[in-house]
Amino acid sequence: MKIDAFCHLLPPAYAERLFAIDDSPVARNIQTRVSGIPALVDMDVRRRAMDEFGPDYRQIINTAAPPLEDLGPAERTVELARIANDGMAELVRDHPDRFAGFCAAVSLDDVDAAIAEAERAFDELGAVGVQMYTHFHGGPMDDERFFPFYEAVARRGNKMIQVHPCRDASWADYKTEERSKFELWWTLGWEYDLSAYMSRLVFAGIFERLPDIKILIHHGGAMIPHFAGRVGPGWDQLGARTPPDQLAVVTGYPLTRRPIDYFRQFYVDTAYFGAGDPMRTAIRFFGVERTLFASDSPFDPEKGPGYIRSTIANLEEMDILTPADRDAIYAGNVTDLLGLGV
Repeated sequence: MKIDAFCHLLPPAYAERLFAIDDSPVARNIQTRVSGIPALVDMDVRRRAMDEFGPDYRQIINTAAPPLEDLGPAERTVELARIANDGMAELVRDHPDRFAGFCAAVSLDDVDAAIAEAERAFDELGAVGVQMYTHFHGGPMDDERFFPFYEAVARRGNKMIQVHPCRDASWADYKTEERSKFELWWTLGWEYDLSAYMSRLVFAGIFERLPDIKILIHHGGAMIPHFAGRVGPGWDQLGARTPPDQLAVVTGYPLTRRPIDYFRQFYVDTAYFGAGDPMRTAIRFFGVERTLFASDSPFDPEKGPGYIRSTIANLEEMDILTPADRDAIYAGNVTDLLGLGV
């Protein structure tokens, strides 16, 4: 059994509503992007891409970026969340042999409405978690106003939060420029965003305050495992590099352990796009038990099966893994984490 824990899809009714938006540059951009990836919207194409991996391969689905909040006023984004979640639930219900579950879409313009929609998705639609992003209109996700949302998911026990990056070309590479060049905002910026998101939550005391929360970080935990020296002994000296009159910027929630210990409480996936050596580093840092198989399908050059195939190849050739380790990463961990009945 292989359960691909982080895959993107646009349910038909949601895609139709998304393509009808004509007053949002963000919507126009995703409309153009989606038109080149049929497997996001065409379920026949999707099934053919999945067929290569046999009857024991299934996906956990979510909607593709951008965040709903970026698609217009709150009234619209709340509607989009309901349409997306109803559509994903229908796909999971009608095709259990293809889809093991879905993570709900929410709009955080209204935190109370986001909590209500997440709970509707859990209780009425069977969602296994929610997806959220590394920014809210460019702002940080450790803002105190979001903690009721984190708390609402954490108290459900076997529900997870999937975290996806979301900066765009408007985030310039340098202060002197207006836009990012060469898609650095994506290649490097998204990994910084994920790492900054993790770091801000750690220092906000997310795991002290909500020890049962389950947060899955896309792209294998991004930069964190590859900078373990800076995250470990480097952050053990937090404040040593900051002038005395600026210490407020390094004062967070009172932590009872080393910062690096909290980072290892995140769950991560294997969406490394075929880069086996970084995946190996991430597995060593977070541990087999915190690693979930995921491919980020269908955003590969083949528009569907490419990253699935290369991720499986990476795991199969990784000599640090036992057969039991592979089974855990492929399906056992996510099944245990979410209580999946597959």
